[in-house]
Amino acid sequence: MNAWNWEDFKPTIKDISPQEMSIIDTLSTLQVERLRRGISQKEFADHIGMKQPQLAKIENLDSVPSLKTLDRYAAGLDLQITMNITPLQIIN
Repeated sequence: MNAWNWEDFKPTIKDISPQEMSIIDTLSTLQVERLRRGISQKEFADHIGMKQPQLAKIENLDSVPSLKTLDRYAAGLDLQITMNITPLQIIN
């Protein structure tokens, strides 16, 4: 039996826009880092000035976080979100 991971599963998702997928990828990366550091949701929510249920909604994608919220999450882990601008690939 093969274990699935996010990178295996992600290409099978067809009904999420690239913009939403970018938010999910960013949030997933941040959440994995929080967990890797052993920080509980409650502890982290307190650290970034948020209530734990609000953080849970964001991490469960019950609420789509804004860029400002993602920046706040990243800063709470002493990380910074950077963006790149690239030309669109136009296929004729």
